[in-house]
Amino acid sequence: MRVQLIHPPLYLNVHAMTALRPSLPLGLAYIASSLREAGHNVSMLDAVANAPEQVTQGQKSQLFALGQTNDEIVASLDPEAEVYGVTNMWSFSWPLVRDLIKKIKASYPDTPILCGGEHFTGLAEHSMEQAPIDYIVLGEGEEGATDVVAGIAAEKDAAGSPVDWAAIPGIVYRSEAGLPQRSLMPRARRKDVDQIPWPAWDLVDLDTYNKYEFINGLNKGKTIPILATRGCPYQCTYCASPNMWTTRWYPRDAKDVAEEMSQYKERYGATNFPFQDLTAILKRDWIIEFCNELLRRDLKVSWQFPSGTRAEVIDDEVARLLYLTGGHSLALAPESGSERTRKLIKKMMKTESLHNAVRASVKNKLNVTAFIVLGFPHDRAEDLKQTARMARKLGFMGIDDIAVGFFFPIPNTQLYHELIAAGRISLNDDFLLTPIFANEEKLLPENNYCDELTARQVTWWKYKILLNFYLTSFATRPWRVLSILFNALRGKETRKMETFLVDIRRKAGIAIKNKFKRRRNRQTATAQ
Repeated sequence: MRVQLIHPPLYLNVHAMTALRPSLPLGLAYIASSLREAGHNVSMLDAVANAPEQVTQGQKSQLFALGQTNDEIVASLDPEAEVYGVTNMWSFSWPLVRDLIKKIKASYPDTPILCGGEHFTGLAEHSMEQAPIDYIVLGEGEEGATDVVAGIAAEKDAAGSPVDWAAIPGIVYRSEAGLPQRSLMPRARRKDVDQIPWPAWDLVDLDTYNKYEFINGLNKGKTIPILATRGCPYQCTYCASPNMWTTRWYPRDAKDVAEEMSQYKERYGATNFPFQDLTAILKRDWIIEFCNELLRRDLKVSWQFPSGTRAEVIDDEVARLLYLTGGHSLALAPESGSERTRKLIKKMMKTESLHNAVRASVKNKLNVTAFIVLGFPHDRAEDLKQTARMARKLGFMGIDDIAVGFFFPIPNTQLYHELIAAGRISLNDDFLLTPIFANEEKLLPENNYCDELTARQVTWWKYKILLNFYLTSFATRPWRVLSILFNALRGKETRKMETFLVDIRRKAGIAIKNKFKRRRNRQTATAQ
């Protein structure tokens, strides 16, 4: 069948105090490769790559949609496509994606629309009720998407028998009455992860993403993301992974991951590989085997863990191997300095493990960022005081950065369901936009889910924690200030603070270009 996959535009918050960049559509590229392996003719329409400098006003004053407008996307669709596939990871983009789906269906009412991604997995029925979606694949998408497209092909065959959609595991479809209906069984997680074909990067404009620095993590050259493992065995209450991926962790063969990196270097000139894994460093034997394979191949590349990883297996030997193989940057995610908070959010990490990993990483010259979240429903002032103490300790120990964000409930997480049950959440567009405000300069009262602290108090703690960390870090290592400023001016990224400063400069340039473009358009319209 002729299938067109669509990477929609996405919202950016100009007030966010972090460099949250768009990134290459890794999940969609995986779906494309699996559909193509099944014999389908697959294309991709990427709204971000097609208009990387175009931003349009969103629902809120600080929100802008990056990429082609929905009308432009519909005008660019392949009219011969027999299935349109739409992805959406973050629920804050749902208002944009919902409008896009409605416009696709209005223009091509007889073409089935298949959706997948974390948002659709968490809010499948809600999404189908609000938009004319025909099918949703839940969780891990390659097999589900392939089965649904095969079913659509079978139904198009006049000689074929009706498809029993209820028998296809892990999907949501429309009943004869047009209502969302889940199939009878969830889909089992794939254990044979080495058999999943590599992403179809030939369908993606890699050069545009790299030119505009639309990458996750530090920009250290031509970048392609990698997925070396799948899933996470932990059950953090704020994370959608247990319901998206289940609590099973499956690593790929270390040699196969190294071979993928080698092929991308040879084929595309890639030298920088952000690992997008939920929990990459989980088994010590695996990471050592992988590093030794990179050493054997002498690849001379950079690779990093910008999305966070576990601390338990990072000792002196592992940290040394990471450095020797180009894995110079990683993020750890303690989330809180309070043992009480970590216990309540089921963050199975001990302070001792964190400190051991930091000591080994700093000793071996690794760049380390720590992720911290404030304002969990059960947070108290004492918990945030302990987090500030942890920030000082980490700054003194020598990590490079911390990233402090406000808690937001992700759909399909334990905390989300608890807040729904308590009547604290109304499932509407304003709520779904909450995550995009998590990194703003202050927490708004309507986005505060903390029982004992006001939004103003949580905001105050954010700046206190940042000051605790950076004053300690710069006081003990004053040369870092000059290094950060010098690198940011040159556009070089060796740590998260430099990425943030480089991104501010980039966004300012785009804003200025769009301002002049709008002025020229107004002048042209006036002249006509």
